[in-house]
Formats: sequence, structure tokens, C-alpha cells
Amino acid sequence: MSAYLELWNLSKSYGSTAVVAHFTLDIAEGEFVCLIGHSGCGKSTVLSMVAGLAEQSGGGIVLAGREIDGPGPDRGVVFQSPCLLPWLTALENVLLGVDQVFPRRPRPERRAIAKRALRRVGLGDSLHRRPAELSAGMRQRAGLARAFAIAPRMLLLDEPFGMLDSLTRMELQEVLLELWGSDRKTALMVTHDVDEALYLSDRVAMMTSGPAARVGDVLDVPFGRPRRRQEILDHPEYYRLRERLIGFLEAHDARTLNGRVARPPDPLPSSVR
Repeated sequence: MSAYLELWNLSKSYGSTAVVAHFTLDIAEGEFVCLIGHSGCGKSTVLSMVAGLAEQSGGGIVLAGREIDGPGPDRGVVFQSPCLLPWLTALENVLLGVDQVFPRRPRPERRAIAKRALRRVGLGDSLHRRPAELSAGMRQRAGLARAFAIAPRMLLLDEPFGMLDSLTRMELQEVLLELWGSDRKTALMVTHDVDEALYLSDRVAMMTSGPAARVGDVLDVPFGRPRRRQEILDHPEYYRLRERLIGFLEAHDARTLNGRVARPPDPLPSSVR
């Protein structure tokens, strides 16, 4: 398949320090790629450059044949914190993006788009609740709804479940897969979680430690879709692939792991098996 997103020789420097250098990665249309690496290696910097929120120091970013030169509605972004405006309801927060992207559509149609997106993430009964009235998981559901509501070409996710407890994180992974599976948007996701990367992605790109971090290896994930968590954990290749990812991280900067990545996956609650 030809590349839908092309990251070529990408670099980002702050003063004399090169955070990212010679970063090259192609992603096919409809592919889900996770980017992993130790803290501070530049994963979020790469995502910010693809989102157009940070200017690259060198190299190029091409999405669907067009070079990226700033933020745009062709990319939906979900951050670790959903960044909802506290004085607006969940519906109003999603409408902010919908109104910007579809200004010529009738107001009732725009509201219908926002409502449909919130219902798809399980917030149909919370349309008029403000962020303070929502749990952390519900706020992140609203963040996912906001990203999908604008119908972007590509989805960019920066550790969207990193601040959630284990059960909520697994629930939101299922929500994400269901949303993504409906139209297979090209997706690039930053994560620290090896198990999350293997469960969600088609390929895992591994970043070397900084400074001047780059793609050090890429792992093809052979599991078919749709996926069931227990079937993935029971797959004969699962732990071999997991050890390969862990081994790469340990080889490049074992000091940053603090035992978090290398521990066995959390046991599954019966409700999600």
C-alpha cells in the first residue's frame, strides 16, 4: 500500500538540542500505528508536528498528498487531558469543533452531528452536563467524540488513556476500536503501554532514546480484526511480540522504565473478557 502519511527525515531542535532527528515513517491509509519509547524521547513532539501545533526544524510531513504547514480539520487530535472548556456542556464542547469545520451546514444539522458523536461514545445521557459533572473517563469520551465529530482524514492520539485507571483505560480502548473500526481512519497514537500498543495497532514504531531520537525499529502486529482482548492475550505470538518491544525499550534506556513496562499485563476483569 502507498503511504497516506509520510514523515521524511523529520527533525525538531530547541536551541542546540536536537530532540528528534532523521525521523522517517510511512503510514498507509486506514492503518493504526502506535509510537512507543521512553519518557522524553520526543514521541509527543512528533505528534505535535504532525498535528501542525509545532513547526518542524527539518524534513517533511505529507498527508494525503499535501504537505502540512499548520493545524487543520483534516486531523482530529485527542490529548491525554481532553481540554474541555469547563463552562460549556459536553454537547457545546463538541459543537465548537463542528461549528468551525462545517460552518455552512444548518445549525440543527450541526447539533445532530455533535449529538450523534456523543451517543457513539456512550454519553447520550450526558449531553448537557459540564466537565465538572463528568468522571475522568467520561471527559475523555467527550474528547474522542469531539475528534471524530469533525470527520478528519487522520486521528492523532497523545496518550489519551494515560491518566485513567486500569479498568477505565480498557473500556476506553474498546470504545476507540469501535469508533475507529467504523471507517478505519488513519491513526497515529503515542503510548507508554506495550500491551495497549499490541492490542490497538497494526504496527508499532519504536523510538530510540534522545537526544536526536528517531525510529529504531518497527513491529508488525499480526492479530486480525475485529479483536477480542482475551483472544489476543491467548495468541501464541503475543508474549514473543511483547518481549521484543520490552527488549527494545530496555536496550535503549532501561533507566526510564522503572519496572512499569516490563511487568505482566493486568489481569482482566470478568466484565471485559
